[in-house]
This record gives sequence, C-alpha cells and structure tokens, in this order.
Amino acid sequence: MSNPRDYYEVLGVDRSADADTIKKAYRKLAMQFHPDKNPGNPEAEEKFKEAAAAYEILGNAEKKAKYDRFGHQAFQQGGGQGFQNMDDIFSSFGDIFGDFFGGGMGGGGSRSRRSSGPRRGADLRYMAEIDLKDVLNGLEKEIEFETEDSCKNCSGTGADKNSKVETCGTCGGSGQVIARQGFFTMATTCPNCQGAGQSIKNPCKPCKGSGRVALARKIRVTIPPGVDTGTRLRVTGEGEGGLKGGPAGDLYVEVRVKDHESFERDGDHLAASLNVDYVKMILGGEVEVETLSGKHKVQIPKGAQPGDALKLSGQGLPSLRGSRRGDIYFELQAKFPKKVTGDEEKLLKQIQQLKGEDSSSGLGSFFKRKP
Repeated sequence: MSNPRDYYEVLGVDRSADADTIKKAYRKLAMQFHPDKNPGNPEAEEKFKEAAAAYEILGNAEKKAKYDRFGHQAFQQGGGQGFQNMDDIFSSFGDIFGDFFGGGMGGGGSRSRRSSGPRRGADLRYMAEIDLKDVLNGLEKEIEFETEDSCKNCSGTGADKNSKVETCGTCGGSGQVIARQGFFTMATTCPNCQGAGQSIKNPCKPCKGSGRVALARKIRVTIPPGVDTGTRLRVTGEGEGGLKGGPAGDLYVEVRVKDHESFERDGDHLAASLNVDYVKMILGGEVEVETLSGKHKVQIPKGAQPGDALKLSGQGLPSLRGSRRGDIYFELQAKFPKKVTGDEEKLLKQIQQLKGEDSSSGLGSFFKRKP
C-alpha cells in the first residue's frame, strides 16, 4: 500500500484508545478478514494485512508514540511497518489468534513448539514469620522448603544415559496436531507425546522420564531491618529448577511480623501503655521504660493526666528505605495502690483538708477495700 490509511481509522478506534481496546479491535478485524474465512478473496487478504500492519504499530507503546507524533513518516526508513506475507503475520501475532480462538487460528502452534524446549522454572513463595524485635536489626534466617529440580542424572532430558531423546513422529516435535474445521485451524495436544514434542525409548530411572526430581532445600536468607507484614523479598534463582536445561525460577520470601505483647506498630512508630505511680503523675519525675533496644529513662511532666502521650524520639523501628528510626508513643496511665500505710493515709487526709474537702467520706476504707 503506497498511501496507507490512518491506522486508527483502519482499526476503527479513537486516538485515546487504550491497549486493550486496540487489541480487541484488531482481533475483530482479523476474524472478519482471515484467509480461512475468505478463501481466494484478494480484497479480504489485503484488509487482513492492513489490519495487521496497523496493530503492529498501535499495539506497541513505543511505536504508537512515534506514530502519534510523526505519522507514517516515522517508519518510512524501515521501522517495522507492514508484512510481506501471511506467515509473518501468524508468526508475530499467533498468540492473539490462540488466545481468541482457544487453540490456534492460522499458525497457532508456534508457542507449543517453543514450550518443548528449555523453560524457566516456576517461582516459589515462602512465608517467614519473625519477631518485632527482629525488625529492628534484621536477621539471617534459615528456611527449608520442598521443590522440584532438574534431574542431575539425565540433565533434565528424561532419557537414560545410554538412550537419547527423539523427535515425536506424530507431531514433528511441535507437541500439537493440527486439524481444520471449516475456516478454523484447531491445534490439540499430541496424543503420542502428550505435548512434549519428544519421545524417549529408555527413560531415566531416578526421575522416571520426567526430567524432574523432588528436592528438599535449605537456604539462608537475609531479612533487612524495617520490614513489615506483607514485605516480599526476592531471592533470584532459588525457585523451582528449570525444564529441559532452562534457568531456575525465583524464590519470594513473604514476611509476617508476629504481634508483640507490649507494643503496637504504626509504620515506623510504636505505641504502648505506661503505668505511672499517681504521685509521680502529680509531681513529675523520671521513670525507666523498656524498649526493643533496651531500657531508657523518660521524664514525666508535672500534672500529667491519664491518656496523655509521652514521646520517646528515635527509639521506634527503622525505615526500610532509609536509616532514620521512628518514635515510641507511651500512653500514660495512673497507677494507684490497693493499700496505703498509715502515714500515707495521714498525708493524703492533710492534702484533702488543704483542698477544703471533707475527709469523712472514708478515704481509708477506700484504700483498704479488697480488689
């Protein structure tokens, strides 16, 4: 096409259309003008190619940005515009046909052929439970888990050392057999090799021909300071072993921080209750408090009231993204004695008299009351 139409017009979408809308529009046109549905129709074939050329550009974020700015001129010097033949289209967008038609409309077997080769192992997830105190300094933790790995005896091929892997004669190594039903080309799993694309006469005994063996693994992982429940740590290459010599997957360690008996967490800050003798609440003074990093002294202000908050700066938890530490907020609670001595009772009565209050209400009996 010497003067190609506007690609948005070809696909019938607005310039503000998102990637999903563009993909759906192309699928619709691909189905409408597919050669299997329009045999011997050159006009439909051209429209099929035109739609593919439009999707090649608009379906790629980088190419779409260039097209939005410069139009067709951005690709006149060989920027990947257009296709020479149908095979190019099916090779590039076979996944779209496969996703839409459930098994391969025109060249949908390419992914299955790749799947019979080396493949990356699956990622694994492990839940690691730690104490709140471990969040302060981080820790190195040994974890143990079950996984599958490539069989060392056969290097993952599934074949005995004295045997070899042969290409499946039924599917030619693709793992699929192709059948036509009207204008659809359907791909189904090969009944001979069950999709492997290969056949083994003498399977490896340790793995029974699967190329995989169960493995109990034990590794040490470093959990950094500042983590919180839900933090995911990736350990590269420690997941499930690859297939047919492919690379291993990754291990994701998900952290869960156990509840603490005294402290509640709010991000990098901690909160706790602090019981203070009623006299010190009135007169003020110094008290010792327990933190995750040891004991510290704090000053109670004169006339402190129950429910007041007392901040201990820099003694909370570290930030996962920096070196600063949060604070601890103590909620003050007045601590009253269940009993007082005779001298204490006399002094309290004197205070009561100085305040002009009646002491005949039984102050002594109040303190002597059973809990």
